[in-house]
Amino acid sequence: TISWSHLRKSDKYDIVKSVPSEAGLYELYSMDGKGKLNLFHVGKSWYGGLRNEIRQRTDPELEDDAEKRARLEDSDCWYRWTLISSSEDMADILWFFGTTYFPGRVGVKPSGRYAAVFVKEVDADRIVTI
Repeated sequence: TISWSHLRKSDKYDIVKSVPSEAGLYELYSMDGKGKLNLFHVGKSWYGGLRNEIRQRTDPELEDDAEKRARLEDSDCWYRWTLISSSEDMADILWFFGTTYFPGRVGVKPSGRYAAVFVKEVDADRIVTI
């Protein structure tokens, strides 16, 4: 089970103030012309911490890849993160997300500790009525 932070619009000053410099996973979304958020990247941060990674990945001035820079310049970028202190857990979760959200483009392998990996997500922005 992972617990996501609130979804936030990318702002370099807000990232520095609100995102911890700890290990974890993050997701990046772009806003299309119809007001819909589209997931375009799932990543991990280990040594540099989430603050540094999200800051670098969401600022077009810091992005070297022309396609990614164009996406960041053309649409609003949103992000969310979760703290995870185990590199093996990160590998398993990233593998699960890769096979679920980006089939055929999985660049990470699971840790091999489990026969199957399932992930339950707790979304801070979702209102649950019981």
